[in-house]
Amino acid sequence: MSRWLERNWARVTAPALALYPLSLIFRALVALRRAAYANGLMHPIRLPIPVIIVGNISVGGTGKTPLVLWLVTFLKSHGYSPGIVSRGYGARDREPRPVAAASDPLRFGDEPVLLAQRSTTPVWIGADRVAAIRALLSAHAECNVVLSDDGLQHYRLARDVEIAVVDGARGLGNQFMLPAGPLREPPSRLTEVDAVVVNGSTATHLAAATLFTMSLEGRQFRNLLNPEHTVDADHFQRKSVLAIAGIGNPARFFAHLNRLGVSFRAQPFPDHHVYAASDLEHAQADAIVMTEKDAVKCAAFASEKHWVLPVDAVPSPELGELILRKLKS
Repeated sequence: MSRWLERNWARVTAPALALYPLSLIFRALVALRRAAYANGLMHPIRLPIPVIIVGNISVGGTGKTPLVLWLVTFLKSHGYSPGIVSRGYGARDREPRPVAAASDPLRFGDEPVLLAQRSTTPVWIGADRVAAIRALLSAHAECNVVLSDDGLQHYRLARDVEIAVVDGARGLGNQFMLPAGPLREPPSRLTEVDAVVVNGSTATHLAAATLFTMSLEGRQFRNLLNPEHTVDADHFQRKSVLAIAGIGNPARFFAHLNRLGVSFRAQPFPDHHVYAASDLEHAQADAIVMTEKDAVKCAAFASEKHWVLPVDAVPSPELGELILRKLKS
């Protein structure tokens, strides 16, 4: 997402108002498609195991991937065997494919590779999520619940639980739909999902049926070249530190570093940025710190001064209780 768009989507601006007529057309198309499914003109496909969608109604990162990782651990602790499907942002293969921890993020997408590295559960990608789930189940018959990383708008896939994640800092921006604003669906969609999870500060103005909070926690940095080498924030005192972030909301990562007491120079990159060694090799810094999503794409040219900060989602305990109730029903 370009910084220009982000600025104009954050509030009502002259460019946003100029694009507003186009957003009305987009909104009408979205409504027609939803009505087609609601009235039986198009039929969602129900699969033989429960499907949990973790998505959002806005463009840009909201923290879905850490929440999916938390759900994997939570479901396993309650006796489930989950699998994960994702579209695979930027993935070059449209047919369903399994993702391994060592898969190329340029071919499979950065988030699916990160999920494969962190989850120790089957991960498959495919533009058609129904086909991806069928392929996953064919290869892993033990899976008895599937998590879809994104796909809230993929109505062809019937779902048993819908979770929408909202960035607490940015909220819904100017609340306009694309291209005048960041929304894929109108704000009223949040009243229809099973749970709205706000990542960060609570956005109390949201109209939602069930609202939960979530924080991202992480204090230990892992060396990208030597993963067994971990340090805390004190390691970077009296060092020149460059912090990079190619995620939907780089400010969230930079704020996390500030809370840890790390002094740094910030370098944001576009979401899903494809890193090259040349992006970092001339950086005048003793250490370069980054998010896990960045690290997946920087591992190929990592040096000893590259560090990654893993984070874990910590949602309201009531979210897990709601999911278990939905699955049991």
